Amino acid sequence: MWRIILYSWRIEMFDKIIVVSEVSNASSEMVKCVKSLRSLGAEECLLIQCFNPQDIDAGVSSYLTSVFNENLKNQSAMLAEQGFKVKTQIISGNIKNEINRIAQEDQYSLIVVGAENHSIVGSLFLGGIAYDILYGSTKPILLIKDTNQDQSIDDTKELMRHILFPTDFSENADIAFEKVKEMVENGVKKVTIFHIQDESKINPYLLHRLVEFNEVDNGRLQKLKDELISLNEVEVEIQIRYGAPTAEIIKLVDKEKIPLIVMGTQGRGFIKEIFLGSVSHNIVRHASASVLLIPGNRE
Repeated sequence: MWRIILYSWRIEMFDKIIVVSEVSNASSEMVKCVKSLRSLGAEECLLIQCFNPQDIDAGVSSYLTSVFNENLKNQSAMLAEQGFKVKTQIISGNIKNEINRIAQEDQYSLIVVGAENHSIVGSLFLGGIAYDILYGSTKPILLIKDTNQDQSIDDTKELMRHILFPTDFSENADIAFEKVKEMVENGVKKVTIFHIQDESKINPYLLHRLVEFNEVDNGRLQKLKDELISLNEVEVEIQIRYGAPTAEIIKLVDKEKIPLIVMGTQGRGFIKEIFLGSVSHNIVRHASASVLLIPGNRE
């Protein structure tokens, strides 16, 4: 009985998603990657095209509207073929606020957006929107990267093949780990749990305690590993490194060609993280992998 209740709960993990579209080949590739979310319970999809009439004159506006409609038609057909129930919408105005409003009011559980801008009209529309949406969102956000890693096409599209979970053992990381557990229950094949001993905080005054820190944190990582293994058949690897967190995460992603990073963000919003130069913000900007950002508790 308990397993039935658990399954019923987890199927709603990302049941309704918003996909932010643009007119580009990269966006079409992003839409193909969305298929991976079906394994996490995604069933309904709102495909949104962003349009800011203030950036263009009236003559161009009508032409681009027809371009947008054709783009939405093609991409919604791709999503329907993947098994999604698809709605489409063109929005204008304050785009980041509008997307977050729709996500809240209509109870969407995830916002998906391309993190790289290769749009033929990108400077007018989605330049920066991928990051703007992050700033005020209380919903998880999946930023799908247009990656050129040496992977087969199938591997590139299968985001859930291997996920990296970097943790600093903070409250935000604990919240993100709950999502990792749900993903494992839904069939993620491999998880690497990664902790970086931050060189800037340890060197030079605490360097003599590094071995001690590693022993304590290895025990913490092992407990997280045991939790995941108890949920499903999954390969779990734990790693500890010493250095700069962002650099070490990027090196591991590139070395093992990990398609997806799952990590927590600041509870009060992403703007604060930019000024703090946070790890999550830097990873979004510089990592080659796609990133699933889980917001902490927000007021």
